[in-house]
Amino acid sequence: MNTAVTSKDEILKISRELIQKQGWSAINIRSVAAACGVSVGSIYNYFDSKTALIGATVESVWCEIFHRPEDETAFQDTLACITWIYQRMEYGCKQFPGFFTLHSLGFLHEDKSDGKRRMQKTWEHILEGLCSVLKRDTNVRPDAFTAQFTVEKFAGVLFSLMLSALLRQDYDPGAVLEIVRRALY
Repeated sequence: MNTAVTSKDEILKISRELIQKQGWSAINIRSVAAACGVSVGSIYNYFDSKTALIGATVESVWCEIFHRPEDETAFQDTLACITWIYQRMEYGCKQFPGFFTLHSLGFLHEDKSDGKRRMQKTWEHILEGLCSVLKRDTNVRPDAFTAQFTVEKFAGVLFSLMLSALLRQDYDPGAVLEIVRRALY
């Protein structure tokens, strides 16, 4: 076996590929080492346990699904942003079947708190981005938000609707886009 050290990013890339081909059960130290062409010890240089490997892989999947696009038009306004998020959800479901459902059911049995923390980190990032877009969107009526009905509260409602659609595997943003149009424009 090749004992050349590989990079952490390469290990995570190979782990994502294993998930795409064989599902989540394919991720363990030995299978990832074999797929990378390195020794088990090389994997342990980067991840001290299977739980750490899975947690980092989960985070890398979230990052791949919701990476910042090169085309900034996805964040030019709220409608474009929501459309982009729905497209990324659909991409995630196709590339990593069952990923979102597994998260909703708490699939990280060995260390649920780490998986939940990584998922929350991604969700907070998405919510912050949505709030930022809402604040910059020149199409939003000036009186759309108040002290009681804040950008953050509205973004939370939108995000809840998106998560619900995600679990139903409904990638048509039409209903949410209509809510935004009626409430803000």
